[in-house]
Amino acid sequence: MTFEDLGYNKELEKYRKEHNLDSFGIGRVISEHKDRYTVKTDVDEFDCELIGNLRFTASNRTDLPAVGDWVSISEYDEKKALIHAVLLRKSILKRKAVGKFGQTQIIATNIDFGLIVQSVNRDFNINRLERYLTICNASRIKPIIVLSKIDLIEKQKLEELLNQVKERLKNIPLFAISNQSQFGIDTLKSKLIKGCTYCLLGSSGVGKSTLINTLTGTDLMDTGEISKSIDRGKHVTSHRELIVLENGILIDNPGMRAVGITNSSDGLEMTFDGISHLAQECKFSDCTHTNEIGCAVLAAIENKALDADSYANFIKMEKEKLHFESDAIERKKKDKIFGKMIKSVVKQRRKNKY
Repeated sequence: MTFEDLGYNKELEKYRKEHNLDSFGIGRVISEHKDRYTVKTDVDEFDCELIGNLRFTASNRTDLPAVGDWVSISEYDEKKALIHAVLLRKSILKRKAVGKFGQTQIIATNIDFGLIVQSVNRDFNINRLERYLTICNASRIKPIIVLSKIDLIEKQKLEELLNQVKERLKNIPLFAISNQSQFGIDTLKSKLIKGCTYCLLGSSGVGKSTLINTLTGTDLMDTGEISKSIDRGKHVTSHRELIVLENGILIDNPGMRAVGITNSSDGLEMTFDGISHLAQECKFSDCTHTNEIGCAVLAAIENKALDADSYANFIKMEKEKLHFESDAIERKKKDKIFGKMIKSVVKQRRKNKY
């Protein structure tokens, strides 16, 4: 295996030299467990921890390594190493942190494509697909939709769902697969590109782990049997993990119950580009597209030129974005006050010392 097989490129090499990091070894974070990291190199895997300076100078959690990151390392014992720095990130896939005021959570980094997996039985929800598209677009990650478990529905129903997705989510690559019958698997495999990183996104039980096993031809990931009561697989993935294939790199994720929207204006504009284009024709530049006179978006809905369900989903996510931005501003103010207080205490202690 080469570093290029892991996704290493000229930009990362240039960054290493410019920041005087070329004396260290390099590797890619393939899993994270609290404050421990597994880092893969071209020859081995290392159990790693952070050097104190990196840990204590991090202003927030996003400054620390995440699955997908390239890091500078130094080996200090057999298969043990220290992480000295996180290299340049070309993309950061993130969502609103669950239950945390105005904060984001990194899902993974250095992603080229987002494989959005959704099963076609009871789990199918096109609004959720738009949410995943939004976080991909916000990170400039190319989305690919994978509809799984097509063996569980009739062919006619599948055609209806495919047409529904194509009509509402235009120009997004779409694959229909069955891990049981292997239908569509070879087609999906043929589209994977060596050295590119694909992040699996989707709810629990949609078949992400089973898809990894199918693509690797192994039982690498634990999988749960389909529950008859809820007609979907059980939650089995508990942490993020990077897996290297012959023709690409996969990052598996625990199923996400909530896909919270952050300050992703670009993501919303790209996902709902039809609404964005119509908004330019509104009478008022600050139109909220809710009740204004001369709103081109509302007129398009009335004329059935714009999907009403897609519009409702856009308004919901726009409100979430505004709420997150408000929380983030408030949190920043509190952090600033707290920082001043800490500085004041430290200054007073120094005075008392002398």
